[in-house]
Amino acid sequence: MTNFDDGKIEIKVPLVLDQNGYFGRECPQDNCKKYFKVMPGTGIQGVDQCICPYCGYKGSNQEFFTQDQKKRLDTAAQNLARDVIFREFKKMEFDYEPQGRSGFGMRFHVEKGAPIPLHVYSEKDLETYVTCANCSLKYAIYGFFAYCPDCGEPNPLQIFHENLKVIHKAIEWAKSVDPILAQYLIENSFEDCVSSFDGFGRELCHLHSAKSKFPDRVRKISFQNLESAKENFKMHFDIDLDHGLSREEWNIANMSFLKRHLLAHKLGIVDEDYIRRSGDTNATTGRKVRISYEDTLALIPIIEKLAGNMVESLGALQPSS
Repeated sequence: MTNFDDGKIEIKVPLVLDQNGYFGRECPQDNCKKYFKVMPGTGIQGVDQCICPYCGYKGSNQEFFTQDQKKRLDTAAQNLARDVIFREFKKMEFDYEPQGRSGFGMRFHVEKGAPIPLHVYSEKDLETYVTCANCSLKYAIYGFFAYCPDCGEPNPLQIFHENLKVIHKAIEWAKSVDPILAQYLIENSFEDCVSSFDGFGRELCHLHSAKSKFPDRVRKISFQNLESAKENFKMHFDIDLDHGLSREEWNIANMSFLKRHLLAHKLGIVDEDYIRRSGDTNATTGRKVRISYEDTLALIPIIEKLAGNMVESLGALQPSS
């Protein structure tokens, strides 16, 4: 829609939404340029600011147009220019009838012609849909971890909790299937607990890497081995990873992570290194480690508690000088 009132030119171009009501955004930073989507009407209202969920760049909403949206605006602007030119030339129309013996006359008339069609496109499919726990914005991203495009809140803990919900559903489903499939689901869910925590821990370290004197080293910390992660966490942040956990909880988590290592790298077969490091008196060298439904259920609340303590401790830590 175009409005020429009061000497001002205003043009309104409707957004293209996907089938779920999201529209695209693109980071303007040359070293990012990544695509994401947001749902209008959710999140913080009346604020002309957008935050890239990948790199954290903050800028005006006008900076985050996608290439397709810019092409759509360009075609709309071309039509606007045609309208303005047509209106001005329309004022100059004349029609002089033939005069005298020469029979000479002149006519100037402007034909508007057909408008240029608006650029047509569809928004891209993305991997992860998130509702920000802080401001309720609904947004979609590639990958899992991101900043909220409205309030800037990082989402590692939220994504971690969502992953654990899915894991919990999987082990509940294991109750209703045959024993072989049930054991497969239980073992995979057990491994997924550790993988989810590892991904969460790595992203949290990345977000807070500036609070260490060695940011590059912090970004490489692995959380698949808790004792090793504990040493690195203490070294780089001077924070006890097991803070807030009882000795029993820490031992359960540590043994669980060592069991996961056997499943992932040793086909689940117990070796002497596992027995030495875990202190598991029920395991026998050369036999398959036992993973039960109860093992996974016991691990989930412990790593949730551990993750919450990490977020709280790192959030209170000041950047390294």
